[in-house]
Amino acid sequence: MHTSKHLEGLNVAQREAVECTEGPLLVLAGAGSGKTRVITHRIIHLIEKGVAPHNILAVTFTNKAAKEMRERVLNLLGKHTSPPANPSAARAGFDSIPTVTTFHSLGVRMLRENHEKLGLRRHFTIFDRSDSVRAIKRALEKANYDPKQFEPRTILSIISKAKGDALSRLSFLDGARSYPERVAGEVWEHYDSFLREEHALDFDDLLLRTLNMLQSNPDIAHIYRNRFLYIHIDEYQDTNKVQYEMARMLSNEDTNICVVGDVDQSIYSWRGANIANILQFEKHFPSAKIVMLEENYRSTQTIITASNDIIEKNQNRPDKKVFTSNAEGEPIALYVAMNGTDEAEHIALEAKKLIRSGASPSSIAILFRTNFQSRALEEAFLNFNVPYQVLGTRFFERKEVKNVLSFLRLALNPTSNADLARVVNVPPRGIGKVTLLKLIEGNRADIAGATLKKVQVFETLMEEIAHCAKEKPLQETLKFIIKQTGLEAQLRQGGEEELERLENLHELVTLATKYDEYTPEEAVEHLLEDAALQSDQDEIQSKEEQDAVRLMTVHASKGLEFPYVFITGLEEGLFPHERLSDEKIDNEEERRLFYVALTRAEKKVFLSFAHIRTIFGSERINVPSSFLSDIREELIESSNPNDFGGDAGYESIIEIE
Repeated sequence: MHTSKHLEGLNVAQREAVECTEGPLLVLAGAGSGKTRVITHRIIHLIEKGVAPHNILAVTFTNKAAKEMRERVLNLLGKHTSPPANPSAARAGFDSIPTVTTFHSLGVRMLRENHEKLGLRRHFTIFDRSDSVRAIKRALEKANYDPKQFEPRTILSIISKAKGDALSRLSFLDGARSYPERVAGEVWEHYDSFLREEHALDFDDLLLRTLNMLQSNPDIAHIYRNRFLYIHIDEYQDTNKVQYEMARMLSNEDTNICVVGDVDQSIYSWRGANIANILQFEKHFPSAKIVMLEENYRSTQTIITASNDIIEKNQNRPDKKVFTSNAEGEPIALYVAMNGTDEAEHIALEAKKLIRSGASPSSIAILFRTNFQSRALEEAFLNFNVPYQVLGTRFFERKEVKNVLSFLRLALNPTSNADLARVVNVPPRGIGKVTLLKLIEGNRADIAGATLKKVQVFETLMEEIAHCAKEKPLQETLKFIIKQTGLEAQLRQGGEEELERLENLHELVTLATKYDEYTPEEAVEHLLEDAALQSDQDEIQSKEEQDAVRLMTVHASKGLEFPYVFITGLEEGLFPHERLSDEKIDNEEERRLFYVALTRAEKKVFLSFAHIRTIFGSERINVPSSFLSDIREELIESSNPNDFGGDAGYESIIEIE
């Protein structure tokens, strides 16, 4: 009997998931079990059965994950597909490609396609977090609150979570239980007003407005249901209420929806992810089939045994036991440091030792629970001359890059006051704050004389950029902006730092080549969308040519894998983390977070904690993390010298508790 090439090499469970194409399917996939492989091969299987590629949708959470999945699908399409099994399938349909995207990019696409019905500009502005924080600050002032009393980021976080829960402002206010929530509800009204004035949507609106559109317009929902006949959702445990409702609205009567996820890797409740979406999938889709992927292909037996030791303590999870056929591997190393500096120096030296023994720097990851821990680590890596990269300094967040993108956004959306305020005087062109205020408030008629001439020159420049953006390749438009705005001349006159900024702008022009397949206007849209929706993991993609040790939070490491992983700061109160707010610690989520950290590693894990750590200027004496005592003793060996722990160090460490 003929076996399709795309099914070769799949294990029994993977193949079952690939071949189950009709009706709702839940794939519970353990860490390193090949879930992306299952989704990509399932898409190819559907196409081989005669499903037109454009009728297939796959959604994930980061641009990096979507890009990798898209490339794998296209690669498999080239290698394994035969002509459609269904002879009546149009050749044009077969030659199309599946939609592989993120939730937010899907929202942008659907809103743009229906912008006229929604009263939106086609080139609506997407506020990134910094834009939103500035607008919240203005909204606080408009509502007569002091931004120093109510931290704008906190207010934005409250509004963001409410939008993620699919709540309108009024329904949120009805349920407001605290004074900060009532303030947020009031500020929300002004914030939305600012967004409307600027024809802008924030990060959360991209999903909420899409959901509202589908719910309020049955004809639009019908079009998308007929377009996306087969839906795949990756990392389903990370979906929030809005994303869950979007998936429900897009599912047609046949509910051909396949969701893939791992309850044990649900680590985003703080930003609205609802673990109930995956735990209750059978309740939401009663005819659902469940397939378990339990074989890990990434890690050694030692790492898998330790991670099972950790996660089995959680109660709120289905019974799943990950296993591997890989070698036993090395024991887990544990270092007990006197303080944070000692810990950081030990890690830097161990990383250096690995590099000297042949490991590439980029094969090493240093994970920490909170961002403040990176400072001591960076210092140690600098002192010992170990190349490193901190994940989090995003390319699109750099001042000079944001300036160029603001010129582009403003040219296409002249109502974007945030962009106007950012670049009207960059480089300085003699347009002061009073004139800017008149422009924002629509009082252009009050501007006269030499100032009016300056404004007219600026407006002409914006018109030229807009014309360029619609007619010329994106690279040419960016070059035009950099030169004609005066940015290039300004940076060339500066010192070394300014020249480095100019190099970043040249890199932006180079980056534009990846959008060559689109029309000029579409290329601009894709660039601005990618810039606004970039995640920490997308940044590592843009720097993969840099061979350096990766330093990042555990949250940022999700979905990544490295041969060598250091997990730092394993102290009670730090990991598991004791939040500064009154919010109750979710011990199960902290345990899942540690599980995620362990399962990033392929070959070896290094654990460490410090007896004393300075936090917020105060020295704190620490108790080892309770997670350490959950890992069986024979899996761990001490990395301390014999006079400080030695081989018996593990027992003495755990007894400290």
